[in-house]
Amino acid sequence: MTNTGGHTARVREVRRRLTQEGPPRTRDREGDVETVTLPEQHCDQLRDLIVSEGAEKVVEIGLAYAGSALAIAEALATVNRPLPRHVIIDPFQEREYSNAGWDLLCSAGLDSIATLMLTPSSIALPQLLTGGFVADAAFVDGSHRFHEVFVDLYFLRKIVRPGGLIVIDDDWWPSVHTAVQYYERNLGWTVIPDAFPGEPIGVGPQGTPGARCKAYRLPDPSFEPSFEDFRAF
Repeated sequence: MTNTGGHTARVREVRRRLTQEGPPRTRDREGDVETVTLPEQHCDQLRDLIVSEGAEKVVEIGLAYAGSALAIAEALATVNRPLPRHVIIDPFQEREYSNAGWDLLCSAGLDSIATLMLTPSSIALPQLLTGGFVADAAFVDGSHRFHEVFVDLYFLRKIVRPGGLIVIDDDWWPSVHTAVQYYERNLGWTVIPDAFPGEPIGVGPQGTPGARCKAYRLPDPSFEPSFEDFRAF
């Protein structure tokens, strides 16, 4: 993707329209867009984080209405590395969202760098790993069931390069937070404290304001701990 400035502006325009007008199609559920879409402030912070990382390749779990995907795409256009690639995994995009998010990406001309995998992440991530795909960063907003989050993170630590970045959405859910805690306590993942500054956005499952997104730095070099060093999480 050659960044002429015009391409970045096109992505920003689609982001603006999504924020102001909403997606072209929505599911018949009250408050659905607000529930599943990353808030604009977090999207901007995610974009800035990916830019500061100088990322060329990003894997994303969960597309929905493409709020976070467009922010990541804007970052990739801004960084303007030679071979940008954005792999998005969402088995529900076609049958649940009628391709609303994917159509927005295409309208921004992003189908030239983006790949949509319509299979569960537990299947798609091993395929990426087997194919030798290496990412600089990942954004995780897929299933919130503990065992599925745990499996996503298991494969992402093998796909994202040592020292790379993994951003978790909805860390305020106990199931998500608990899964991430294993990797933080046992595998050397470290929180990036200022990745999402400002006041907490929204209210978590306990009914109180909380931090929705959390960013982690993977250790470099990567390592496998001894089973004897297991730390309860």
